[in-house]
Amino acid sequence: MSEIVLETRNLVRDYEVGGGLFRKGHVVHAVKGVSFKLQKGKTLAIVGESGSGKSTLARMITMIDAPTSGQIFMDGEEVDIVKKGLTPELRRKVQIVFQNPYGSLNPRQKIGDVLMEPLIINSGIPASERRDRAMAMLKKVGLGTEHFNRYPHMFSGGQRQRIAIARALMLNPRLLVLDEPVSALDLSVQAQVLNLLADLQDEFGLTYVFISHDLSVVRYIADEVMVMYLGEAVEYGTRDEVFSDPKHAYTKTLFAATPRADPEAIRARLARRAERKRSPLQA
Repeated sequence: MSEIVLETRNLVRDYEVGGGLFRKGHVVHAVKGVSFKLQKGKTLAIVGESGSGKSTLARMITMIDAPTSGQIFMDGEEVDIVKKGLTPELRRKVQIVFQNPYGSLNPRQKIGDVLMEPLIINSGIPASERRDRAMAMLKKVGLGTEHFNRYPHMFSGGQRQRIAIARALMLNPRLLVLDEPVSALDLSVQAQVLNLLADLQDEFGLTYVFISHDLSVVRYIADEVMVMYLGEAVEYGTRDEVFSDPKHAYTKTLFAATPRADPEAIRARLARRAERKRSPLQA
């Protein structure tokens, strides 16, 4: 039987907005009764336009926000941050990578300190071991030990996102939530980061929730796809089911309006370009 890492049951998140001294506010229903199960080692892509509720759902999954109602289960145990608080164990189990890597890194911290900080806060391992782990993680994400003492502004956008991924993995999480992790990157760099995520998932048995509006990226990385519209999950199934035979009218509209930018085609084009550079000039 497959191991379920994350399960949600009828998650709801409401916000009260617009209230004042002489005016009653109104309720915005950001997420409306979302349920799903996610198996170990799999990737669930949550797709939707801005305002669909996908990032609000991500904030509940990562326990940044508590749901208004509904339940979240990690490894079969219910999570309730209102009643039980956010324990160190839960912090270790779930990590998040944001869209803007530069905004999520402290510009005054060296990269080595960025990577070791989660270990300082959440574990009691000695300084020498923290350093060794940080060095090893830099290599895992395709960077070198020479980067340990550099600052975030000294890296490209793709490199900074690799650093953000490395930091999220320092605590050996069970679940990694990726909120638009490649949307701010050039297409060629997107393909490199997606390949890295796939390799890390295979190596560490990671489980991903991948938030995106880019269907070409979703098609490449996802095992299952959930399409959100106005706070509701209007479509949910395997990647092949959703892409080959979408059922909901919104899903069909979303697919029709999305330009294709296939990462496989990007890699093939880069390989051809590299081959042309290696070949002698033709008359």
